[in-house]
Amino acid sequence: MSFPTWLPLRENLQGLSPYGAPQIENMTQLNTNENPYPPSPALIAAITDRLSQVALRLNRYPDRDASELRTGLAEFLNGLSGSALNLENIWAANGSNEVIQSLFLAFGSKGAIGFTPSYSMHPTIAKVTGTTWTDGLREEDFSIDIEKAQIQIKNVRPSLIFVTTPNNPTGTSARFQDLVDLAQAAALVGALLVVDEAYAEFSQDPSALKLLNHQPHVVVVRTMSKAFAFAGARVGYLAAHPEVVKAMLIVRLPYHLSAVTQAIALVALEHREESLATVAILIKSREAMVASLKVLGVEVVPSSANFLLFKVPSPKIIWQSLLDQGVLIRDVGLSDYLRVSIGNEAENERFIAALKQSLGGAK
Repeated sequence: MSFPTWLPLRENLQGLSPYGAPQIENMTQLNTNENPYPPSPALIAAITDRLSQVALRLNRYPDRDASELRTGLAEFLNGLSGSALNLENIWAANGSNEVIQSLFLAFGSKGAIGFTPSYSMHPTIAKVTGTTWTDGLREEDFSIDIEKAQIQIKNVRPSLIFVTTPNNPTGTSARFQDLVDLAQAAALVGALLVVDEAYAEFSQDPSALKLLNHQPHVVVVRTMSKAFAFAGARVGYLAAHPEVVKAMLIVRLPYHLSAVTQAIALVALEHREESLATVAILIKSREAMVASLKVLGVEVVPSSANFLLFKVPSPKIIWQSLLDQGVLIRDVGLSDYLRVSIGNEAENERFIAALKQSLGGAK
C-alpha cells in the first residue's frame, strides 16, 4: 500500500497493508477459522435480556478494570486446568490481537522472536508498535527444534518470545516439555514466553496454564472467538503473573472494554457448556475431513485446531478454482499449501466436492 508524500506516516509503517482476510458474500466461507455454529436460542435470549439491563447505564463509563469478567474468566480457566487463578492473573481486551499489541507496548523494548510460519499478526503488530521482530526457525514438519530455539533466544536476547500452539496456520502443537524448556530459556534472558492458545479448546494437549504456578515468565493468551463461537463479540484475554497484569494496565486505553462487551462475555461464560458443545462436533468433523482429503490423495498436516493445512499442486490455481465454485479458503503464503477452516457438515461436503473438481482440473 502506498500513501501520498504529504502524509506524515511513520517511516516504519510505509509499505504495510491492513490485515484483511477476504469477506465475500454468498460464499462458503472457510478461510477465517470461525466457529460455524451460531449462538443457541437460549444464549441469544440471555444476551438480549442482559443488554436491556446494560442499556439503562450506557450514559456511564464501564467498569474500567472489568473485574467481574476477569473473575469469570479465571474461574473458567481453573475448571479447565485445575489452576488457582483469580482476577489479578487475568487481563481482558477487545480480542486477543489487542492483548498481543499491549504486550508489545509494555514489554517489547528488547525485541521479540516467534517461530514462523505462525500467526501472521505477531510480526505485523511488532512492526506497528516499533518492536524489532526476529523470525525463529521451524523444521520441515513445522515442529520447533528446541536446541536451535534456545541458541537463537540466547543470541537475540529478546524481551518477548512467541509460541502459538496449536499453531496457525499449520495446526500443529508444541510438546509440553518444549514449552517448559522455552520458559526456562525465557527466564535466562529476562524475557516473557507468550504462549498463544487461541485454539487450545480443540486440542487434547496440556495447556501452558499448568506452568503459571511456578513460571512467572509465562503468559498464556486466549480468545472467546473460536471455541465459544463469539468472534463478533471481540473478547480476548491473558493469564499471567499479577505483575504482568499490572503492567498491562499501564498501556491500556481508558475504559477500553465496553460495558456491552463485558456483559455479553459474562453471559457466554454462564452458558459455556452449550457453547463449548460445538467443540466436540468440530473435532469429529475435522477428523472426517482429514479422511476425505486422504481419499483424494491429499497430504494433510496433523492438526489440533479447527482448521487443516493441506498440500496441493499449484495452490494458487486450486484456490481460484475453489473460489469460482463458491468456496473461499485461505492461501497462507506457504509454498504448496492451502488452509481450510472446519465448517458445518454441509460446508465441509461442499468444500470436498469442489476440491475434487479442482484437483481433477489441475491434472
